[in-house]
Amino acid sequence: MKIEYPMDEVASEQLGREVYANEFVPRDFFSAQTPADLFNRDAPIELDLGCGDGSFLIQLAERYPERNFLGVERLLGRVKKVCKKAHRAGLKNVKVLRLETLYTVEWLLPKESFHRVHLICPDPWPKERHHKHRLMQAPFFRAVYDLLTSDGEFLFRTDHEEYYKWSVEKMADFPEFLTIPWEEGDFFYPKSDFQLQWEALGKKLHNLRCLKGDVM
Repeated sequence: MKIEYPMDEVASEQLGREVYANEFVPRDFFSAQTPADLFNRDAPIELDLGCGDGSFLIQLAERYPERNFLGVERLLGRVKKVCKKAHRAGLKNVKVLRLETLYTVEWLLPKESFHRVHLICPDPWPKERHHKHRLMQAPFFRAVYDLLTSDGEFLFRTDHEEYYKWSVEKMADFPEFLTIPWEEGDFFYPKSDFQLQWEALGKKLHNLRCLKGDVM
């Protein structure tokens, strides 16, 4: 049986393509949004940057229906896939934005509005001449820091050991964040399909957890 997915007719006309109901389309891509623009209810918001196929995002949204979740993904095919997954799961607390990550965090999203920001396995840009393209450096840290609430957290995972070590060094030069321990099982943190495949090969992911504000 073919599933009919609800569409946002106004946004579809605006962009000239089909826009699913779970997709967030800003009225103006050049103006900062407000929390009310993102969701029509007042609840803690978590941000998943580069949400991929949505397996991580959907599991979080199912586990925490009292929270709102915004996924950001550049590729249209993946955005459609995540929207369909959210609809099939009956999730009203998930939105997906099709846009590039750095622009989104620097210019589009509302400041001091996100309880958690997640960055799972971004492109490591392994060649040294491409390191300038890596997200995990000062401009990105500043943008994420500004997005977080006073007690917010930034959570980073990568399968690339050299990128992890490089990121830890870069974070050490950004004292506004406090790096705190993160052990498996400290709190519910779903595994993406990619992580499950990676672990099946006997490999591990590296974690970095950073807190905004003072810890007593």
